[in-house]
Amino acid sequence: MGMERLQAALRLIYPPRCLTCEASVISDFGLCASCWRDTTFIGGMVCDRCGTPLPGDDDGEIAECDDCLTIARPWARGRAALLYGGNARRIVLALKHGDRQDLARPAAAWMARAANPILTPGMLIVPVPLHWTRLLRRRYNQAALLAHALARETGLECHPDLLLRARRTKTQDGRNRDARFANLDGVIHPHPRRGARMQGRQVLLIDDVMTSGATLAAGTEACLRAGATSVCILALARVAKDA
Repeated sequence: MGMERLQAALRLIYPPRCLTCEASVISDFGLCASCWRDTTFIGGMVCDRCGTPLPGDDDGEIAECDDCLTIARPWARGRAALLYGGNARRIVLALKHGDRQDLARPAAAWMARAANPILTPGMLIVPVPLHWTRLLRRRYNQAALLAHALARETGLECHPDLLLRARRTKTQDGRNRDARFANLDGVIHPHPRRGARMQGRQVLLIDDVMTSGATLAAGTEACLRAGATSVCILALARVAKDA
């Protein structure tokens, strides 16, 4: 049996299902109409630093949101694929806590489209690290899953082990912006043996969600200490103030 006939037979037995519900869809890794309407993809005018949506049409001009105009961002540019909320929130939580590792592939495709304006040849993809105790409990780092899938989408090089989280931090949930930054102070470091691979390279730092930017700022500073020439950031979802 040829590959196409085999795939057709498998589709009869296992028809494609929506990524976030059991509804039938036309192709693998798709969303049904209802889940699509409840998933806000970021497009149009966005902040060039963090990817949050901005009012107005995308006219090619570089713009920044109020937060990025007032907070010193150590990275150069940033993007996100989804606005955190609704079905996007369910996707993030399923990937992070629900063992839905299959979501990394379609999520990486969405991220690749969002990141297209900031991608450059030779960029090194690096995920935000988990502390080893959380990695042991969760069994995988969702940011690393996204980074690997993004590397396949873009053809860029991915190294998941260039950064270390020195200590296990308390959850960021419920903390204000200043507390979030204080919680991450001095936590992320370049790997003592492998971090030098970032020397002289442009880095694309990956995380699943950006809220205040504290985690991505700590990761960016670690990349720069390791000798990265510049850092851009990319998240699957962005928490916006009016979300």
